[in-house]
Amino acid sequence: MAVYKRVMLKLSGEALKSGADLFDFDKVRETAEIIREMHNLGVEIGVVIGAGNIWRGRQGPAANMDAVTADQMGMLGTVINCLCVADALRKAGLDVVVQSAVDMNRFCEPFNAMAARNHLVEGRIVLFAAGSGNPFFSTDTAVALRAIEMQVDAILMAKNIDGVYTADPNKDPSATLIKDITYRDALARGLKVMDAAAFALCAENDLPMVRVFGLDDPKNLIKVLEGSDIGTFVHP
Repeated sequence: MAVYKRVMLKLSGEALKSGADLFDFDKVRETAEIIREMHNLGVEIGVVIGAGNIWRGRQGPAANMDAVTADQMGMLGTVINCLCVADALRKAGLDVVVQSAVDMNRFCEPFNAMAARNHLVEGRIVLFAAGSGNPFFSTDTAVALRAIEMQVDAILMAKNIDGVYTADPNKDPSATLIKDITYRDALARGLKVMDAAAFALCAENDLPMVRVFGLDDPKNLIKVLEGSDIGTFVHP
């Protein structure tokens, strides 16, 4: 039995790519298979996907772009990623809905919180595209917002490191893993799990739990759902 009934899964766009290719379809299929295993545990699943494989916002050569335009391009990148993963999930035998914060009815449903909750209750995977629909807010903020709206038990943040550390372990060899921390403490210490706006949303709305853990082994998602204490627990 899963320890969480309803979760919001945050995936990075980079998890879908390899090398110079925007999409590694073996990785996309692997992602779909893990989500199918999660679903088979009886878990209701919402998904927010970043756009890092396609567009990195206002970084690099885009730094001089108008910020609104650059962020809108990032939103569109998340739509592409959601459509790609939705296709793989359908091929894995799952019922899937993509909802977008920016209306594009020929591609996906417009976001509606009540309709999305009904989809989850009825066993559909819901992918939330286009972030929050507004510039200047990251997909971290979008996942916190959608998690609160969907009344989830936990956000699952699969990262390229195995939890929350006192500093960047790739730069500071003395950094140590933090197993348990509150939103407000993480925000006060400037820990880079989510951005400040996302932490503030979670804290102000008493979101029950954010689990942060490594995605080096995709099966970690299943381990977390089955009660493993890997990674870090972030909570009110």
